[in-house]
Amino acid sequence: MSDVALRDVEDGDLDALFHQMRDPQSVQMAAFTSKDPDDRQAFDAHMSKLRTSPDVILRAVTRDGQLIGSISSFVIEGDTEVTYWIDRAAWGQGVASQALAQLLELVPVRPLYARAASDNLGSLRVLQKAGFTITGTETSYAPARNAEIEESILRLG
Repeated sequence: MSDVALRDVEDGDLDALFHQMRDPQSVQMAAFTSKDPDDRQAFDAHMSKLRTSPDVILRAVTRDGQLIGSISSFVIEGDTEVTYWIDRAAWGQGVASQALAQLLELVPVRPLYARAASDNLGSLRVLQKAGFTITGTETSYAPARNAEIEESILRLG
């Protein structure tokens, strides 16, 4: 099994993370993305905000020492949520599950929430494997699909 680890996001990670978050198939699957995944200025501003916010835990996900994605927790409307983005080349290899298990050790807050497009079965499996349960759904606008789609809301603890 490969060695998946979390570490602080470094300046040198930003180009690779931007590239990963622009992959059309990944963007389509994630659905709830920035308005324009190709807007580097918006990406840099967003990452700067995340990296300096006291309410955010942001980590780079590495496998065998190589950057392969990012994972974070953040507070929105009083609830702490988790989110992650794993390079499509690593999908289905347990990377997201291992990274999420490690993040859950860093984030003591419970309950903890997550959201995923209801048709993103891979992400829903990762979250459920970690103990999250689906508590409901809502219809929300997904910029990547330019449409209203069903989003699953999940809760841990």
